[in-house]
Amino acid sequence: MTPQDAIAALERHAVPGRSAEMAAYHKVPRRYLGVANPDTNALGTDLRRSLTLPERVALADGLWRSDIFEARLLAARLLTQARIREDGPVWDLIRGWVPEFDSWAIADHVCMAGMRRLSADPARLEDVAPWIESPQMWTRRAALVITLPWTKQTHPSAADLAIRDRVLGWAAGYVPDREWFIQKAVAWWLRDLSKHDPDRVRAFLDAHGAGMKPFARREAARLLAQADQPPE
Repeated sequence: MTPQDAIAALERHAVPGRSAEMAAYHKVPRRYLGVANPDTNALGTDLRRSLTLPERVALADGLWRSDIFEARLLAARLLTQARIREDGPVWDLIRGWVPEFDSWAIADHVCMAGMRRLSADPARLEDVAPWIESPQMWTRRAALVITLPWTKQTHPSAADLAIRDRVLGWAAGYVPDREWFIQKAVAWWLRDLSKHDPDRVRAFLDAHGAGMKPFARREAARLLAQADQPPE
């Protein structure tokens, strides 16, 4: 399948009038087809099952280059898979897209694919570490979004805890950043971590909470009281 074929398949799911609504909502100038996310995801699932990995990588690259909103979401969906043998080309393509992020929706879809590849090989954290110094806000934000799996382990290993602390160090460095999306990403990381490691979140807020924007501090602490409740 060519990128043009995949785009035509997306267009068959377009809802009249939806493209203008999407353009107004996302506020990034590019082409929007007006396809609902469930339809894009379903097409991605079908293609992922029918194409070889090299075919998927090539198709994802072409879809991304189109700069069509739904095509970029589909590109990410094609690469979102827990287990992939010989996944180096997938990781290389994903991290090559990161400097081109310009909206939360595209960034989050790509990071969902990236989370799987990072979890499969945590040594790739060294590829992510330079993102925290990027002048591009979306790249800085991606360093937190793509590492969200380390907020979710119930029984983390010593290596996982070291990664958890490293990313918390990145989050601490972001606290003076006044960008709303950066503050939101810090709060997101802390909120998710509070479900499994409330003590680390409390320590972070004690040390850095005063420097966070109020909405981010509230969001980060929102589940702490719930985490303190003993299981029934």
